[in-house]
Amino acid sequence: MKEQNKIYYDGIYRKNQKGFGFVKLEGSEDEIYISKENSLNALNGDRVLIEILEESNKVKNAEAKVVKILKHEKDTIVGTFQNSKNFGFVVPDDKNFGTDIFISKKNMGKARNNHKVLAKIIKYPEKGKNAEGKIIEVLGNINEAGVDMLSLIKEYNLPSVFPKPVVEEAKTQNKELEEDEIKSRVNFREKEIFTIDGEDAKDLDDAVRVEKLANGNYKLEVHIADVSYYVRENSLLDQEALIRGTSIYMLGRVIPMLPRELSNGICSLNEGEDRFTLSCIMEIDAKGIVKSSEIVKGIIKVTKRMNYNDVQAILDNSNEQITKKYEKFIEQFKLMEELAHILKNKRMEQGYLNLDIPESKIDLDIDGRVTNISKYETKFSHEIIEQFMLSANETIAERFFWLEAPFIYRVHEDPDQEKVQELNKFLFNFGLKIKTNQDNIYPKEFAKVLEEVKGKEEEKVVSNLVLRTLKVARYEAENKGHFGIASKYYCHFTSPIRRYPDLFIHRIISKYLEENYVVNEKWIEEYKTKADDRAKQSSEREKIATKVERESERIKKAEYMESKIGEEYEGIISSVTSFGIFVELKNTVEGLIRFEDLGNEYFIYDEDRKRLIGERTNKTYKIGDKVKIRVKNASKLLRQIDFELVEDN
Repeated sequence: MKEQNKIYYDGIYRKNQKGFGFVKLEGSEDEIYISKENSLNALNGDRVLIEILEESNKVKNAEAKVVKILKHEKDTIVGTFQNSKNFGFVVPDDKNFGTDIFISKKNMGKARNNHKVLAKIIKYPEKGKNAEGKIIEVLGNINEAGVDMLSLIKEYNLPSVFPKPVVEEAKTQNKELEEDEIKSRVNFREKEIFTIDGEDAKDLDDAVRVEKLANGNYKLEVHIADVSYYVRENSLLDQEALIRGTSIYMLGRVIPMLPRELSNGICSLNEGEDRFTLSCIMEIDAKGIVKSSEIVKGIIKVTKRMNYNDVQAILDNSNEQITKKYEKFIEQFKLMEELAHILKNKRMEQGYLNLDIPESKIDLDIDGRVTNISKYETKFSHEIIEQFMLSANETIAERFFWLEAPFIYRVHEDPDQEKVQELNKFLFNFGLKIKTNQDNIYPKEFAKVLEEVKGKEEEKVVSNLVLRTLKVARYEAENKGHFGIASKYYCHFTSPIRRYPDLFIHRIISKYLEENYVVNEKWIEEYKTKADDRAKQSSEREKIATKVERESERIKKAEYMESKIGEEYEGIISSVTSFGIFVELKNTVEGLIRFEDLGNEYFIYDEDRKRLIGERTNKTYKIGDKVKIRVKNASKLLRQIDFELVEDN
């Protein structure tokens, strides 16, 4: 937008606790700095109109001022109520929000001191004054079991309860499979087919089978729940699924995309029950190349519901009882292992990024309180399913790309050259470098670095640095390849119970199968527009789900460390900033050591190498260094953990 030689942009304002902020423009990686004085009292998440202050009107490395708040992101806020005699304040859970909310006595409702509340904003901040609000819901005391996760649900306005008409529609789904539909499908019910999932999983999307062919090749069958058969387009179930976009896995609870009547019932590939599927059948040679493939509508009956631990015990022959229990299926699982190794090796050769970034295993008691945190151990049995799903996703994406069908792809673009150069400054400390040329960055170069650090102490740190350099994957109606798995064609086909893009492309696939791949142009044009809209909506919902899942972990990690204050641990420096260093412990908990807690010395921040240098002793702290720390403070309320350095004697 232009006005008398001035250039205006609109974007989303992200506020820092210190008062300044940044505006990210749509379609750009650049963030524009906004000083506190130039923020016009904008709040975190607001859509704002900004004016670039630089004379050259350049966007890159620019500074700007907010000239208008176009839309406030939030009209409600979750926080902790602090009561005074004649008034109160709500301290927002979002520490970047930018203002406490003043609550007059008449607007307090039933809130009491230290209650978690939901407040409606009735007046936004202006001229240095706080926002004003009204308590509309009391969630409970800050220490009450379950209030922390309920607060997150309200903070992000998550649709945690299904509307009654949606549930009623789910209940009307016929539990008995229709005979005419059964006859029209490929019958796999006589074959030995397995699901392999976590022990607690209830929504089982995928089932697999492998056999060795006479020519030495492998036949891989990936059977995916045909959710689109039950969730018809524009039905109430479909409309609700699109709003949600994805299932959200918070600690101790799930906010599903579909009601449990479907997700745990008729759509879930439960053992011993007839289920409709969309099935991808692939013939794969000894080098892992898919020689031919077929996509069909099928009906299966899962032979055994397996879990990762039991399958691994069978592969390792480490538990006599389990091996005996599944004796007649051992060869099946050995064949799966064999094929998974072939597929993984092929992907590694192509530059597949095998990032070793362990997830946290957070154990909760019956009240939802943390009892232990540890690194989540993955086994090769996880890899079997991972490799098989990757193969199905790639096969489906490639076929529908060449058909020029309307589609939703999973896109992961090449990283920016500048970010790779920044990464190389870090890698220099480890004697490593990612080679690039002016035009191209190849996944293989990243893969070489990851292979170089495999099994070494710095492996985890380097993996994290690489992850931060990569762009965030998203959904798009246009195929742009997937850098992280070094694939030209990729989509999400394998989880329609919990991801809307998978459900959407199932509809596309079904249409092409029903029409014998001859689909009219009008339908194609209509669905190309729909694919674009659905991809954008799904990407936005995925971002929110990721935030919520991360925040739920931060809350629980801080809660756990509240009881560890004063205890000492060894950790590794995971990040160096201008205000201190982050240290990650073996159990995946991360905390901040601020400058003042680094001992009796002033440290200079070397931004280029992202390290700290002691002014007096030249002592340096850099990413990957081992340090001993003491837990100084932890606050579930603030969602933060502070460490202090334990000096060597």
